[in-house]
Amino acid sequence: MYVVGLTGGIASGKTTVAALIAAQGINLVDADIVAREVVAIGSDGLKQISTHFGEQILQDDGSLNRALLRDTIFSNNANKQWLNHLLHPMIRAELLAQLAASNSPYTLLVVPLLVENKLTTLCDHVLVVDVEEQVQITRTIARDNVSVQQVKAILQSQATREQRLAAADSVVVNNGRQQLTSDVAVLHQKFLELATAGMAD
Repeated sequence: MYVVGLTGGIASGKTTVAALIAAQGINLVDADIVAREVVAIGSDGLKQISTHFGEQILQDDGSLNRALLRDTIFSNNANKQWLNHLLHPMIRAELLAQLAASNSPYTLLVVPLLVENKLTTLCDHVLVVDVEEQVQITRTIARDNVSVQQVKAILQSQATREQRLAAADSVVVNNGRQQLTSDVAVLHQKFLELATAGMAD
């Protein structure tokens, strides 16, 4: 099993890169999807959250009120630590299970906070999607309809561009779709070769 970790800051284009690689027949394991699964209706994660924070943390349909949870943890560090302590091991276990079940030549592990949550240890190779900060700000405002202040707060909560690049084995610069498509095609071939060499070791 050869694992390529894909990360990048907000609005860097991780989803686009992941889709281009998936189109080559490569399996994706997406941490954001797993993070939603471990708190889905009927999950142990959701049960523990509603026990800890009370029933008001749930929507009328019994699902997690994400906006309320976000407010609850951002305004209280102890709440944030409790939640991380609960969910991080669950997410990690599920990521490992999905990676183990993957049968493509290599597997793409998509984790927005790969560097921050020290999940680079799960990867054989780290690919960072890089973009200038001003581009991230402009794209996030257009995509999420948020203020400049909100985007800057998100950027400050993430690893810096320098920290991500320091953790990278490969970097793809996302300045436009056309160039990105050809760059990712080159990287895909490289990952196939690395995976084959890795299997031979």
